[in-house]
Amino acid sequence: MSTDQRQAKRALHQGIDCVDLDAWPIDRPESERYQRRLAEIRAALNDKGCARIDGFIRPEYHAQLEAEVAGIADKAHFSHGQITPYFNSDEPSLPADHPRRRFAPFSNAFVAMDWFPTDGICLALYHHPAFQRFITDCLEQAQLYTFDDPLAGVVANIMPEGSSLPWHYDTNEFIVSLLTKKADSGGEFEYCPDLREPGDEHYDDVRNVLDGKRDKVHSLALELGDLQIFKGRFSMHRVIAGKGERHTAIFGYAKEPGFIGRVERTQQVHGRVLQAHIDAEKNARSDGLDD
Repeated sequence: MSTDQRQAKRALHQGIDCVDLDAWPIDRPESERYQRRLAEIRAALNDKGCARIDGFIRPEYHAQLEAEVAGIADKAHFSHGQITPYFNSDEPSLPADHPRRRFAPFSNAFVAMDWFPTDGICLALYHHPAFQRFITDCLEQAQLYTFDDPLAGVVANIMPEGSSLPWHYDTNEFIVSLLTKKADSGGEFEYCPDLREPGDEHYDDVRNVLDGKRDKVHSLALELGDLQIFKGRFSMHRVIAGKGERHTAIFGYAKEPGFIGRVERTQQVHGRVLQAHIDAEKNARSDGLDD
């Protein structure tokens, strides 16, 4: 191997040294093992809308990863309240047991991207071309882009002991997350694959789940260093309360370049906005686009 080749290899691996490249060879997309792993992930996503990429982070990096997010947990912006699976306001015209009137308490907190250490694992992964290509390949997309949003590209979800995220659907098509701290007990991720579909909410099935029926519920106990790709638009899901804190890093990618979150939503999630959000919203309005 020439000097130039060795330098190129070192440059490629810088930022993904933490990844178990033997198990998940994201640096070698042309390899047979990469293609086999990719097929497994795609099959899981197509079957259940959820793929667990276990042991993605090498064990010798677990302590560093956990400390990285735990070290900024005190910067989290907390939200508390009551939500339905649809995040809607009450609709008194519906029966009392209708899913759109079934409110449950939630407590959630997020740490914005500008608190993450610039030399840490999470930002290095997020911006690395090999990681971005891997996520793009898993989701069978032509191209995905990192956010231009200075707060939302990578965020940490902080769940203190006893907090939970009740049954809900996501507004976004997919989410990519990395468990950085497992609850001492509890804290499992539960989901109901394809509980609804375009044009049909299947309210009876949703009501059954809310009433405690488990025949459509899948449970996933993630371990520190596990990567998860989940399609939550049609699969209702929750995180149950646990003993001890649970931390997750969430990576945001968009199908179009230049994504910056809306001012109202950013204020809700992070408790603040930056000039970039204000400018982006002004530009959107001048273009005649919807808020």
